[in-house]
Amino acid sequence: MRERIEKALDKVRPMLAADGGNVELVEVTSDGVVKLKLKGSCGCCPMSSMTLKMGIEKILKQEVPEIKEVVAL
Repeated sequence: MRERIEKALDKVRPMLAADGGNVELVEVTSDGVVKLKLKGSCGCCPMSSMTLKMGIEKILKQEVPEIKEVVAL
């Protein structure tokens, strides 16, 4: 599943990079929680929680339906 998540994140990275950010996959728990670290400009952006839930989580769940939740560390 980790490989499929990385592939889905590769679809998101260009959008994040356009604003000077990136995302790193930290952990995938056995119960389907994906833990990410937002980097660069995304790490300190006040809109990062919206980016995480409305953008990254939405795309990841479409690509990897087993995902239950996406959280930032």
